[in-house]
Amino acid sequence: MPRTPIDRLQPGVFISLTAIGWLRHPFMFNEFRIATDKQIQALKALGLKEIDWDPARSTAEPLPAAAPVAADEEDFGALALSGMLDDKKHRIARVRQRREQFARREREYEKDAMAAGEILKGIAGRPNELHAQARSLVGRVVGTLIGAENDIIQLVNSKAKDAGLAFHAMNVMFLSLMLGKAMQLEEEELKALGLGAMLHDVGKGDVPARILRASERTAPEEEFYRAHVGYGIKAVAGVRELPTAVKNVIACHHEHFDGSGFPNRLAGEKIPRLARLVALANRYDNLCNPFDIRQAKTPAEAIAHLFKHEAARYQPEALQLFVKTLGVFPPGSFVALSNGAIGLVIEVDSRDLLRPTVMLHDADIPRNEAILLDLRDTDLKIASAISPASLPIEIVEYLAPRGRVDYYVEGTN
Repeated sequence: MPRTPIDRLQPGVFISLTAIGWLRHPFMFNEFRIATDKQIQALKALGLKEIDWDPARSTAEPLPAAAPVAADEEDFGALALSGMLDDKKHRIARVRQRREQFARREREYEKDAMAAGEILKGIAGRPNELHAQARSLVGRVVGTLIGAENDIIQLVNSKAKDAGLAFHAMNVMFLSLMLGKAMQLEEEELKALGLGAMLHDVGKGDVPARILRASERTAPEEEFYRAHVGYGIKAVAGVRELPTAVKNVIACHHEHFDGSGFPNRLAGEKIPRLARLVALANRYDNLCNPFDIRQAKTPAEAIAHLFKHEAARYQPEALQLFVKTLGVFPPGSFVALSNGAIGLVIEVDSRDLLRPTVMLHDADIPRNEAILLDLRDTDLKIASAISPASLPIEIVEYLAPRGRVDYYVEGTN
Protein backbone atom coordinates (compact mmCIF):
# COMPACT_ATOMS: atom_id res chain seq x y z
CA MET A 1 0.00 0.00 0.00
CA PRO A 2 1.19 3.57 -0.65
CA ARG A 3 1.61 5.92 2.31
CA THR A 4 0.32 9.42 2.85
CA PRO A 5 1.01 12.08 5.48
CA ILE A 6 -1.62 12.19 8.20
CA ASP A 7 -2.38 15.85 7.55
CA ARG A 8 -3.47 15.01 4.00
CA LEU A 9 -6.25 12.64 5.07
CA GLN A 10 -9.90 13.36 4.41
CA PRO A 11 -13.19 11.40 4.65
CA GLY A 12 -13.35 8.72 1.96
CA VAL A 13 -9.70 7.62 2.21
CA PHE A 14 -9.39 3.91 3.09
CA ILE A 15 -6.55 3.38 5.57
CA SER A 16 -4.77 0.46 7.22
CA LEU A 17 -3.49 0.37 10.80
CA THR A 18 -2.42 -3.27 10.65
CA ALA A 19 1.24 -2.36 11.14
CA ILE A 20 0.38 -0.59 14.38
CA GLY A 21 -1.66 -3.37 15.95
CA TRP A 22 -5.27 -3.34 17.17
CA LEU A 23 -4.43 -2.74 20.83
CA ARG A 24 -2.48 0.45 20.06
CA HIS A 25 -5.27 2.41 18.39
CA PRO A 26 -8.88 3.27 19.38
CA PHE A 27 -10.68 2.16 16.22
CA MET A 28 -12.94 -0.87 15.86
CA PHE A 29 -11.13 -2.20 12.78
CA ASN A 30 -7.51 -2.26 11.62
CA GLU A 31 -8.69 -1.28 8.13
CA PHE A 32 -11.54 1.10 7.37
CA ARG A 33 -12.67 4.03 5.27
CA ILE A 34 -12.43 7.36 7.09
CA ALA A 35 -15.90 8.77 7.66
CA THR A 36 -15.45 11.80 9.95
CA ASP A 37 -12.99 14.54 10.85
CA LYS A 38 -13.06 13.21 14.42
CA GLN A 39 -11.34 10.04 13.21
CA ILE A 40 -8.61 12.13 11.56
CA GLN A 41 -8.11 14.08 14.78
CA ALA A 42 -7.74 10.82 16.69
CA LEU A 43 -5.14 9.57 14.20
CA LYS A 44 -3.13 12.75 14.60
CA ALA A 45 -3.30 12.42 18.39
CA LEU A 46 -1.65 9.00 18.09
CA GLY A 47 1.50 10.79 16.97
CA LEU A 48 1.54 9.17 13.52
CA LYS A 49 3.20 11.09 10.69
CA GLU A 50 2.27 8.81 7.78
CA ILE A 51 -0.24 6.04 7.23
CA ASP A 52 -0.92 3.28 4.68
CA TRP A 53 -3.89 3.87 2.39
CA ASP A 54 -5.58 1.79 -0.32
CA PRO A 55 -6.57 3.68 -3.50
CA ALA A 56 -8.75 0.78 -4.73
CA ARG A 57 -11.01 0.88 -1.67
CA SER A 58 -11.03 4.66 -1.26
CA THR A 59 -13.81 6.92 -2.46
CA ALA A 60 -11.57 9.98 -2.20
CA GLU A 61 -7.84 10.64 -2.57
CA PRO A 62 -5.61 12.31 0.03
CA LEU A 63 -5.55 16.08 -0.16
CA PRO A 64 -2.84 17.55 -2.43
CA ALA A 65 -1.34 19.52 0.44
CA ALA A 66 -2.00 20.08 4.12
CA ALA A 67 -4.29 23.01 4.76
CA PRO A 68 -2.61 25.71 6.86
CA VAL A 69 -3.71 25.78 10.49
CA ALA A 70 -4.13 29.10 12.27
CA ALA A 71 -1.70 29.50 15.15
CA ASP A 72 -4.46 30.14 17.66
CA GLU A 73 -6.68 27.21 16.58
CA GLU A 74 -7.30 24.78 19.42
CA ASP A 75 -6.15 21.17 18.89
CA PHE A 76 -9.01 18.76 19.67
CA GLY A 77 -7.10 15.63 18.63
CA ALA A 78 -6.22 14.52 22.16
CA LEU A 79 -9.84 14.88 23.23
CA ALA A 80 -11.07 12.87 20.28
CA LEU A 81 -8.51 10.14 20.93
CA SER A 82 -9.42 9.96 24.62
CA GLY A 83 -13.11 9.58 23.83
CA MET A 84 -12.51 6.83 21.28
CA LEU A 85 -10.19 4.92 23.62
CA ASP A 86 -12.90 5.06 26.28
CA ASP A 87 -15.37 3.66 23.76
CA LYS A 88 -12.97 0.86 22.90
CA LYS A 89 -12.47 -0.02 26.58
CA HIS A 90 -16.24 -0.15 26.95
CA ARG A 91 -16.52 -2.56 24.02
CA ILE A 92 -13.81 -4.79 25.48
CA ALA A 93 -15.53 -4.81 28.87
CA ARG A 94 -18.81 -5.71 27.17
CA VAL A 95 -17.24 -8.73 25.45
CA ARG A 96 -15.85 -10.00 28.75
CA GLN A 97 -19.19 -9.42 30.46
CA ARG A 98 -21.01 -11.28 27.69
CA ARG A 99 -18.70 -14.29 27.95
CA GLU A 100 -18.98 -14.38 31.76
CA GLN A 101 -22.77 -14.07 31.55
CA PHE A 102 -22.94 -16.85 28.98
CA ALA A 103 -20.79 -19.11 31.18
CA ARG A 104 -23.20 -18.58 34.09
CA ARG A 105 -26.19 -19.33 31.88
CA GLU A 106 -24.50 -22.48 30.62
CA ARG A 107 -23.82 -23.75 34.14
CA GLU A 108 -27.46 -23.14 35.07
CA TYR A 109 -28.61 -24.80 31.86
CA GLU A 110 -26.53 -27.92 32.46
CA LYS A 111 -27.72 -28.14 36.06
CA ASP A 112 -31.35 -27.90 34.95
CA ALA A 113 -30.74 -30.46 32.20
CA MET A 114 -29.40 -32.94 34.77
CA ALA A 115 -32.53 -32.40 36.87
CA ALA A 116 -34.73 -32.84 33.79
CA GLY A 117 -32.90 -36.08 32.97
CA GLU A 118 -33.67 -37.51 36.40
CA ILE A 119 -37.32 -36.52 36.03
CA LEU A 120 -37.63 -38.18 32.63
CA LYS A 121 -35.99 -41.39 33.85
CA GLY A 122 -37.93 -41.72 37.08
CA ILE A 123 -41.36 -40.17 36.69
CA ALA A 124 -43.09 -43.47 35.88
CA GLY A 125 -41.86 -44.96 39.16
CA ARG A 126 -42.17 -41.86 41.35
CA PRO A 127 -44.87 -39.92 39.50
CA ASN A 128 -46.07 -37.41 42.08
CA GLU A 129 -42.70 -36.67 43.68
CA LEU A 130 -41.02 -35.99 40.34
CA HIS A 131 -44.07 -34.15 39.00
CA ALA A 132 -43.61 -31.68 41.87
CA GLN A 133 -39.92 -31.31 40.98
CA ALA A 134 -40.79 -30.79 37.33
CA ARG A 135 -43.31 -28.06 38.16
CA SER A 136 -40.72 -26.35 40.36
CA LEU A 137 -38.13 -26.44 37.58
CA VAL A 138 -40.57 -25.07 35.00
CA GLY A 139 -41.72 -22.31 37.37
CA ARG A 140 -38.12 -21.22 37.92
CA VAL A 141 -37.43 -21.15 34.18
CA VAL A 142 -40.57 -19.13 33.43
CA GLY A 143 -39.55 -16.63 36.10
CA THR A 144 -36.02 -16.12 34.73
CA LEU A 145 -36.66 -16.24 30.99
CA ILE A 146 -37.05 -12.50 30.39
CA GLY A 147 -33.74 -10.92 29.42
CA ALA A 148 -32.00 -14.24 28.83
CA GLU A 149 -33.48 -15.04 25.42
CA ASN A 150 -30.36 -14.43 23.30
CA ASP A 151 -28.13 -16.52 25.56
CA ILE A 152 -30.67 -19.34 25.66
CA ILE A 153 -31.09 -19.43 21.88
CA GLN A 154 -27.31 -19.55 21.56
CA LEU A 155 -27.14 -22.43 24.04
CA VAL A 156 -29.80 -24.31 22.10
CA ASN A 157 -27.81 -23.78 18.91
CA SER A 158 -24.44 -24.80 20.41
CA LYS A 159 -24.15 -28.28 19.01
CA ALA A 160 -22.75 -30.80 21.46
CA LYS A 161 -22.06 -34.38 20.51
CA ASP A 162 -24.60 -36.85 21.93
CA ALA A 163 -26.25 -34.33 24.25
CA GLY A 164 -29.08 -36.80 24.95
CA LEU A 165 -32.80 -36.55 25.59
CA ALA A 166 -32.44 -34.36 28.68
CA PHE A 167 -30.81 -31.52 26.73
CA HIS A 168 -33.36 -31.96 23.95
CA ALA A 169 -36.13 -31.66 26.55
CA MET A 170 -34.55 -28.46 27.90
CA ASN A 171 -34.06 -27.00 24.43
CA VAL A 172 -37.65 -27.66 23.44
CA MET A 173 -38.92 -26.31 26.76
CA PHE A 174 -37.03 -23.02 26.40
CA LEU A 175 -37.92 -22.59 22.74
CA SER A 176 -41.58 -23.34 23.45
CA LEU A 177 -41.67 -20.88 26.35
CA MET A 178 -40.13 -18.11 24.26
CA LEU A 179 -42.72 -18.76 21.57
CA GLY A 180 -45.46 -18.85 24.21
CA LYS A 181 -44.35 -15.48 25.55
CA ALA A 182 -44.38 -14.07 22.02
CA MET A 183 -47.95 -15.32 21.70
CA GLN A 184 -48.77 -13.58 25.01
CA LEU A 185 -49.85 -16.67 26.94
CA GLU A 186 -50.79 -16.18 30.58
CA GLU A 187 -48.38 -17.41 33.27
CA GLU A 188 -50.33 -20.56 34.18
CA GLU A 189 -50.62 -21.52 30.54
CA LEU A 190 -46.88 -20.91 30.13
CA LYS A 191 -46.19 -23.27 33.02
CA ALA A 192 -48.35 -25.96 31.41
CA LEU A 193 -46.54 -25.35 28.11
CA GLY A 194 -43.13 -25.68 29.78
CA LEU A 195 -44.11 -28.85 31.62
CA GLY A 196 -45.54 -30.43 28.48
CA ALA A 197 -42.44 -29.50 26.50
CA MET A 198 -40.14 -31.00 29.14
CA LEU A 199 -42.11 -34.25 29.17
CA HIS A 200 -42.97 -34.45 25.47
CA ASP A 201 -40.48 -37.27 24.77
CA VAL A 202 -40.73 -39.07 28.10
CA GLY A 203 -41.90 -42.19 26.25
CA LYS A 204 -38.64 -42.51 24.29
CA GLY A 205 -37.08 -44.27 27.25
CA ASP A 206 -38.99 -47.37 26.12
CA VAL A 207 -37.70 -47.21 22.54
CA PRO A 208 -34.35 -48.90 21.72
CA ALA A 209 -31.53 -46.43 21.13
CA ARG A 210 -30.76 -48.11 17.81
CA ILE A 211 -34.20 -47.12 16.51
CA LEU A 212 -34.08 -43.62 17.99
CA ARG A 213 -30.73 -42.88 16.38
CA ALA A 214 -31.47 -44.37 12.97
CA SER A 215 -31.50 -41.86 10.12
CA GLU A 216 -33.66 -44.30 8.14
CA ARG A 217 -36.11 -46.83 9.59
CA THR A 218 -37.94 -49.84 8.25
CA ALA A 219 -41.74 -49.78 8.49
CA PRO A 220 -41.77 -51.85 11.71
CA GLU A 221 -39.03 -49.66 13.21
CA GLU A 222 -40.97 -46.52 12.35
CA GLU A 223 -44.05 -47.99 14.00
CA PHE A 224 -41.99 -48.75 17.10
CA TYR A 225 -40.58 -45.20 17.06
CA ARG A 226 -44.04 -43.63 16.79
CA ALA A 227 -45.17 -45.69 19.76
CA HIS A 228 -43.13 -43.36 22.02
CA VAL A 229 -46.18 -41.10 22.10
CA GLY A 230 -48.27 -43.82 23.72
CA TYR A 231 -45.41 -44.85 26.00
CA GLY A 232 -45.21 -41.24 27.13
CA ILE A 233 -48.88 -41.13 28.14
CA LYS A 234 -48.36 -44.39 30.00
CA ALA A 235 -45.29 -42.98 31.81
CA VAL A 236 -47.27 -40.09 33.31
CA ALA A 237 -50.43 -42.08 34.02
CA GLY A 238 -49.68 -42.17 37.74
CA VAL A 239 -49.33 -38.38 38.11
CA ARG A 240 -52.25 -36.97 40.08
CA GLU A 241 -53.82 -33.78 38.73
CA LEU A 242 -51.66 -33.58 35.61
CA PRO A 243 -53.34 -30.92 33.45
CA THR A 244 -55.02 -32.19 30.31
CA ALA A 245 -53.06 -29.61 28.31
CA VAL A 246 -49.80 -31.26 29.42
CA LYS A 247 -51.04 -34.73 28.45
CA ASN A 248 -52.12 -33.36 25.08
CA VAL A 249 -48.61 -32.01 24.42
CA ILE A 250 -47.20 -35.50 24.98
CA ALA A 251 -49.94 -37.05 22.83
CA CYS A 252 -49.94 -34.52 19.97
CA HIS A 253 -46.44 -33.05 19.57
CA HIS A 254 -46.04 -34.91 16.25
CA GLU A 255 -49.37 -33.80 14.79
CA HIS A 256 -49.13 -31.40 11.85
CA PHE A 257 -51.34 -28.45 10.99
CA ASP A 258 -51.94 -29.91 7.51
CA GLY A 259 -53.06 -33.28 8.93
CA SER A 260 -49.92 -35.18 7.89
CA GLY A 261 -48.66 -35.98 11.39
CA PHE A 262 -49.16 -38.84 13.84
CA PRO A 263 -50.62 -40.65 15.73
CA ASN A 264 -54.13 -39.36 14.86
CA ARG A 265 -53.58 -37.15 11.80
CA LEU A 266 -55.22 -34.21 13.52
CA ALA A 267 -55.30 -30.97 11.56
CA GLY A 268 -55.59 -27.23 12.17
CA GLU A 269 -57.50 -26.10 15.23
CA LYS A 270 -58.18 -29.71 16.24
CA ILE A 271 -54.57 -29.92 17.42
CA PRO A 272 -54.41 -28.68 21.03
CA ARG A 273 -53.01 -25.16 21.21
CA LEU A 274 -49.90 -25.87 23.31
CA ALA A 275 -49.05 -28.98 21.30
CA ARG A 276 -48.83 -26.84 18.14
CA LEU A 277 -46.13 -24.72 19.74
CA VAL A 278 -44.13 -27.66 21.07
CA ALA A 279 -44.32 -29.37 17.67
CA LEU A 280 -42.57 -26.38 16.08
CA ALA A 281 -39.92 -26.04 18.79
CA ASN A 282 -39.31 -29.79 18.69
CA ARG A 283 -38.76 -29.81 14.95
CA TYR A 284 -36.37 -26.85 15.03
CA ASP A 285 -34.21 -28.47 17.71
CA ASN A 286 -34.17 -31.78 15.84
CA LEU A 287 -32.96 -29.97 12.72
CA CYS A 288 -30.19 -28.16 14.62
CA ASN A 289 -29.25 -30.97 17.00
CA PRO A 290 -29.87 -34.38 15.41
CA PHE A 291 -28.37 -37.57 16.83
CA ASP A 292 -25.86 -37.54 13.96
CA ILE A 293 -24.31 -34.10 14.41
CA ARG A 294 -22.87 -34.25 10.89
CA GLN A 295 -26.43 -33.84 9.60
CA ALA A 296 -27.03 -30.74 11.72
CA LYS A 297 -28.34 -27.66 10.00
CA THR A 298 -27.15 -24.21 10.99
CA PRO A 299 -29.79 -22.16 12.82
CA ALA A 300 -30.35 -20.05 9.70
CA GLU A 301 -30.64 -23.19 7.55
CA ALA A 302 -33.16 -24.66 9.98
CA ILE A 303 -35.30 -21.51 9.88
CA ALA A 304 -35.14 -21.42 6.08
CA HIS A 305 -35.99 -25.13 5.87
CA LEU A 306 -39.08 -24.70 8.05
CA PHE A 307 -40.31 -21.83 5.88
CA LYS A 308 -39.50 -23.30 2.47
CA HIS A 309 -40.31 -26.97 2.96
CA GLU A 310 -42.49 -27.49 6.03
CA ALA A 311 -44.51 -24.32 6.58
CA ALA A 312 -47.80 -26.15 5.97
CA ARG A 313 -47.14 -28.35 9.01
CA TYR A 314 -47.30 -25.50 11.51
CA GLN A 315 -49.76 -22.84 12.59
CA PRO A 316 -48.88 -19.80 10.42
CA GLU A 317 -49.03 -17.30 13.29
CA ALA A 318 -46.79 -19.51 15.43
CA LEU A 319 -44.22 -19.95 12.66
CA GLN A 320 -44.07 -16.21 11.98
CA LEU A 321 -43.60 -15.39 15.68
CA PHE A 322 -41.03 -18.16 16.02
CA VAL A 323 -38.87 -16.57 13.32
CA LYS A 324 -39.40 -13.13 14.83
CA THR A 325 -38.28 -14.46 18.22
CA LEU A 326 -35.19 -16.31 16.96
CA GLY A 327 -34.29 -14.05 14.05
CA VAL A 328 -33.47 -14.87 10.45
CA PHE A 329 -29.93 -15.49 11.70
CA PRO A 330 -30.51 -16.76 15.26
CA PRO A 331 -27.88 -16.33 18.01
CA GLY A 332 -25.27 -19.03 17.55
CA SER A 333 -25.21 -18.60 13.74
CA PHE A 334 -21.81 -18.32 12.06
CA VAL A 335 -22.05 -15.71 9.30
CA ALA A 336 -19.98 -14.02 6.59
CA LEU A 337 -20.36 -10.26 6.29
CA SER A 338 -20.38 -8.21 3.12
CA ASN A 339 -16.76 -7.16 3.74
CA GLY A 340 -15.59 -10.78 4.01
CA ALA A 341 -15.36 -10.86 7.82
CA ILE A 342 -16.52 -13.97 9.71
CA GLY A 343 -18.60 -13.61 12.85
CA LEU A 344 -20.99 -15.24 15.30
CA VAL A 345 -24.46 -13.79 15.87
CA ILE A 346 -24.95 -13.16 19.59
CA GLU A 347 -28.02 -10.89 19.76
CA VAL A 348 -31.07 -10.29 17.59
CA ASP A 349 -33.55 -7.45 17.59
CA SER A 350 -37.07 -8.43 16.54
CA ARG A 351 -37.49 -4.95 15.04
CA ASP A 352 -34.63 -5.50 12.57
CA LEU A 353 -34.11 -9.22 11.96
CA LEU A 354 -31.49 -8.81 9.23
CA ARG A 355 -29.08 -6.70 11.28
CA PRO A 356 -28.17 -8.51 14.51
CA THR A 357 -25.18 -7.95 16.78
CA VAL A 358 -22.20 -10.02 15.66
CA MET A 359 -18.92 -11.00 17.34
CA LEU A 360 -16.18 -10.79 14.71
CA HIS A 361 -13.15 -12.99 14.21
CA ASP A 362 -9.85 -11.14 13.87
CA ALA A 363 -6.62 -13.03 14.41
CA ASP A 364 -4.86 -9.77 15.36
CA ILE A 365 -7.24 -9.13 18.27
CA PRO A 366 -7.17 -11.16 21.51
CA ARG A 367 -10.17 -13.45 21.83
CA ASN A 368 -11.34 -11.86 25.09
CA GLU A 369 -11.35 -8.46 23.39
CA ALA A 370 -13.15 -9.51 20.22
CA ILE A 371 -15.14 -6.92 18.31
CA LEU A 372 -18.88 -6.74 18.98
CA LEU A 373 -20.55 -5.11 16.00
CA ASP A 374 -24.19 -4.00 15.92
CA LEU A 375 -24.96 -4.13 12.20
CA ARG A 376 -27.58 -1.40 12.67
CA ASP A 377 -24.69 1.00 13.26
CA THR A 378 -22.81 0.15 10.04
CA ASP A 379 -23.37 -0.25 6.33
CA LEU A 380 -22.24 -3.88 6.53
CA LYS A 381 -24.68 -6.71 5.86
CA ILE A 382 -24.78 -10.46 6.40
CA ALA A 383 -23.85 -12.07 3.10
CA SER A 384 -24.56 -15.64 4.15
CA ALA A 385 -24.78 -18.10 7.02
CA ILE A 386 -21.89 -20.56 7.29
CA SER A 387 -21.67 -24.07 8.70
CA PRO A 388 -18.97 -24.26 11.37
CA ALA A 389 -17.89 -27.53 9.74
CA SER A 390 -16.62 -25.51 6.78
CA LEU A 391 -14.54 -23.09 8.86
CA PRO A 392 -10.94 -23.47 10.08
CA ILE A 393 -10.95 -24.79 13.62
CA GLU A 394 -9.12 -21.73 14.96
CA ILE A 395 -12.00 -19.47 13.85
CA VAL A 396 -14.59 -21.67 15.56
CA GLU A 397 -12.48 -21.81 18.73
CA TYR A 398 -12.11 -18.02 18.68
CA LEU A 399 -15.84 -17.36 18.33
CA ALA A 400 -17.30 -20.31 20.28
CA PRO A 401 -18.77 -18.82 23.47
CA ARG A 402 -17.44 -21.62 25.64
CA GLY A 403 -13.88 -21.15 24.44
CA ARG A 404 -13.77 -24.75 23.27
CA VAL A 405 -15.08 -26.57 20.22
CA ASP A 406 -18.36 -28.33 20.96
CA TYR A 407 -19.48 -27.85 17.37
CA TYR A 408 -18.88 -30.55 14.81
CA VAL A 409 -15.83 -29.40 12.87
CA GLU A 410 -14.22 -31.45 10.13
CA GLY A 411 -11.43 -33.54 11.55
CA THR A 412 -12.30 -33.13 15.25
CA ASN A 413 -14.39 -36.27 15.74
